[in-house]
Amino acid sequence: MGNTTKIVFIGAGSAAFGLSMYRDLFTTKELAGSTLTLVDTNADALARMGDLADVLNRRGDAGVKIERSTDRRSALDGASFVVSSVAIDRNRLWKLDFEIPKKYGIRHTLGENGGPGGLFFTLRTMPLIFDIIRDVEELCPDALFINLSNPESRIVLGLSRYSKIKAVGLCHGLFLARWFICQILGMKEADVDLWGAGLNHFQWVMHLRERLTGRDLYPLLREKEKTHDPSFTPLIRKLFHAFGLWPSCSDDHTGEFLAYGWEAGEHGFNFAEDERGRGILKALMDGVIDGSTPIPDDWLTPSWGERAVAMIAGVLHNQKRFIESGIVCNHGVIPNLPSDLAVEVPVLADAAGIHPVSLGPLPDAIAKILTVQAGVQQLAVEAAIHGSKELALQALLIDPVINSTTAAAQILDELWEANRPYIRSSV
Repeated sequence: MGNTTKIVFIGAGSAAFGLSMYRDLFTTKELAGSTLTLVDTNADALARMGDLADVLNRRGDAGVKIERSTDRRSALDGASFVVSSVAIDRNRLWKLDFEIPKKYGIRHTLGENGGPGGLFFTLRTMPLIFDIIRDVEELCPDALFINLSNPESRIVLGLSRYSKIKAVGLCHGLFLARWFICQILGMKEADVDLWGAGLNHFQWVMHLRERLTGRDLYPLLREKEKTHDPSFTPLIRKLFHAFGLWPSCSDDHTGEFLAYGWEAGEHGFNFAEDERGRGILKALMDGVIDGSTPIPDDWLTPSWGERAVAMIAGVLHNQKRFIESGIVCNHGVIPNLPSDLAVEVPVLADAAGIHPVSLGPLPDAIAKILTVQAGVQQLAVEAAIHGSKELALQALLIDPVINSTTAAAQILDELWEANRPYIRSSV
């Protein structure tokens, strides 16, 4: 048997992220003999996801040892990898993050990673992340912490400033960009290779090539885009026309960082459809667990865009595994963005750790639009780390989504009160 390890998955009760990770874990033999410890504070969700893991592990003959725990500290002891997918009262608070700014005249798209919603996601999530991190520092200080929680850029930046643990963020946003591009090109996603650099949910595709031949596909994209349905991802395409590169990952995500982002639509996240879809997914999981429902075919194939298992295998087996996109501290990887910033770039994973791949400087205009957001993210991180309402107001007032000092103060007061139980200093 080759190298084995212990992986702790915190927030394993998350049905969507959990299933994606399972599809990768249980369709490979690379982690055979390793231990996967599932952790969640919701005992019912943990039971469901643990039972599903048992079923898929057996079906895939993956050979993974599966444990479950509601006690994070006992689970972390001896871990080499910690995967974290956590959120606090996700949909209820996110809905407030979206609706309250609109009440005060703020036009925005999602309220998750940018604007006032992004600020309050940061304020309430950072203390929870640092509770986990302090346990990691004590119980498994050499572990690699893989963050899947939003807002990714701000969490990774906070970890780089206030913790010595090894941390990286993972997101499938670049693969969303590939999907949009392939709809225009009329090509299969498997035939298209793309490399991006920038911020999480605001990367820019630096290289776009045919996978087999290496042919530059940007000329073809520019030609075909001219006659494609104008209602298809219009904000992304306006930015493409203006700046010359394709931004990821979608109109609503990208629009979070821009004063005119509302032009992508102000409908926000579809909470009702999300709840309906989760109900359907959980019922399907229950059927698979009790044997009344066949395992869907796509559950027995690798996931579309998650890369946590590939990263773990690359480190464990010293494979120098290429991971298309990881969120890391900049430190010159993108030379014309601030060094003290979390950026999203390609990375290599091997036994020595995670190695960012520099694609060189971004075009000057793109670097400038990202630098605006860099300042917002840096201030938001400090506000969250110190639980500071004063810094939170400053972060709002430099955010391009905010159009009124009065509105900023009103939003801050109301959302601060709603999030008060979760906001506190992490240092």
